[in-house]
Amino acid sequence: MTLSMQWLTMAAMLLSGLGMGIVFDGYRVVSNELKFPRWWLPVLDVIYWMAAALVVFRVLYASNNGEVRAYVFIGLAIGIVIYYFVLSRVVIVIVKWIIGAVRKLILILLKCVEILVIKPILLLYKLVMLIFAFGSAFTIFVLKIVLQLVRPFWKLFVWMVRPAVRPLWRWLSSYITKWQITGKIQRFGLIIARFWSKWFRR
Repeated sequence: MTLSMQWLTMAAMLLSGLGMGIVFDGYRVVSNELKFPRWWLPVLDVIYWMAAALVVFRVLYASNNGEVRAYVFIGLAIGIVIYYFVLSRVVIVIVKWIIGAVRKLILILLKCVEILVIKPILLLYKLVMLIFAFGSAFTIFVLKIVLQLVRPFWKLFVWMVRPAVRPLWRWLSSYITKWQITGKIQRFGLIIARFWSKWFRR
């Protein structure tokens, strides 16, 4: 392996160490800000280290065909040390700022949805219900007036047809009494009731 390839590999490992530090601080800040359950943290740590190992090996394979030498670990260690002593605080501040900006953006979007969608729908619903209530009240009022106007004519009509209806009613009453229609209807009703109780109330 040439010297230039060794320096290239060390530089790639140094950048990998920086990236590992950035991702580690990032997910730690996110988990704290979003209030993840504590039992999630070991799981996230295992996932992080597995992903970091895969990424480092992929970078190592791309830089020197996967040969593991001492300078590989030296490069990783230098990158991690530089990150935690120089960039860690800056990254944490940036990640917190991004989380705060995302939260504010979500609140703004929710407020826009409330103003542009929810409130107009509620206003339209109230308007429709108000129109319906007004229409119902107006209809009842008009019906009352119509009934008051029609009532005298109805009484006059009843008074006029009563002499003609009374003989017809007497004839029907005698026919009902003669053929015992009332009793037959009652017996038919009892049969239906028994059938219903027998088949549908088990």
